[in-house]
Amino acid sequence: MENKYSTHKEITIWLLFGILLVYVLVAAREFLYPIFIAILFAYLLYPVESRLEKWGLPRLLANFITVILAMAFFVGIIVLLYHQLSVFIGDFPTMQENVLSNLDRLQHALDKKLGDKSPRNEHWLRQQVVSGLELSGSFLKELLSATTNTLVKFGLMPVYVFLALYYRNKIESFIYRLTPSSGHSKARRIIEDVSTVTKHYMAGVVSVILILCVINSTGLLLIGVQYAILLGILSAFMNFIPYFGTLIGGAIPLLYTFVVQGDLNKTLAVLGFFLVVQFTENNILTPNITGNKVNINPMFTILSIIVGGMIWGLPGMFVAVPYLGMFKIYCDHTPELKPWSFMLGTEGTEEHALTIGKIKTALGLGKK
Repeated sequence: MENKYSTHKEITIWLLFGILLVYVLVAAREFLYPIFIAILFAYLLYPVESRLEKWGLPRLLANFITVILAMAFFVGIIVLLYHQLSVFIGDFPTMQENVLSNLDRLQHALDKKLGDKSPRNEHWLRQQVVSGLELSGSFLKELLSATTNTLVKFGLMPVYVFLALYYRNKIESFIYRLTPSSGHSKARRIIEDVSTVTKHYMAGVVSVILILCVINSTGLLLIGVQYAILLGILSAFMNFIPYFGTLIGGAIPLLYTFVVQGDLNKTLAVLGFFLVVQFTENNILTPNITGNKVNINPMFTILSIIVGGMIWGLPGMFVAVPYLGMFKIYCDHTPELKPWSFMLGTEGTEEHALTIGKIKTALGLGKK
């Protein structure tokens, strides 16, 4: 009876801890998510900073040069996007007229196909879109305000990255001081594994996105999509979000081509192009560049992205997977948490995995 009561007490404590943790994460989101993102980018920039130190530069100067170079790179991308976006905004009234005209043509074709000649349905699609635009006015104002606030928060990220790189040894020593001397070797292994996995993951994700920026923009330019560079870069940057990013990124130019340009042939070309891009990204780019560094199975990857989005929005969807990977590494080195490591990981379903060998066997193409 006492053992059962103790189990219930432990479960209750963990539930209360989880509720309190979620409350703190939501209440302090504006303060926390820039720090969590900055830590990931500090891991990304650490190899550059470390190389500068090996060349004889003092840490303070090496950190400063690394952060300035990173800022210059990202500011260049933002300036490119801003130029494209300013042209896009200038042409927005014309695009709105094209959207309404294309919707009228689409409705006319649907009514003709379905034999619907009711006058009540005339310009029905146009009316729905106009109502949606009117209702979205306040939403856009809130979105722009939120974007401005987000940019202010992200303005502190270079400072956070600089401090994380500068105080990295002090933070490591702090962890050792919190840990009993008997656990120092375990703590050292966890720190090394987290550092290795996060560096490779972040470097891989950024490399894939830069490659996709070129591929997407080039493909859309060849197809003849307007604002190809803007749409190509935006669709590529969506790949910061695993799984969902590819779908969201492909939907942006697809909807633009269909609704604004109203060209069915170009829409089908964009659809086919992004199907090829998705196949290439999922089967060639990501496996060979990013690899299976985080080693989280798809079920928990998707769940973590959804929960991260519920708590922190888009920043939460970005940081959920790498931080869940860090937690899995901790579970790998903690015997009582080994079951959680197994549950989060990809092992245990090998017999059900779809492989080239199984496909060949099913098709009768195996060795006789």
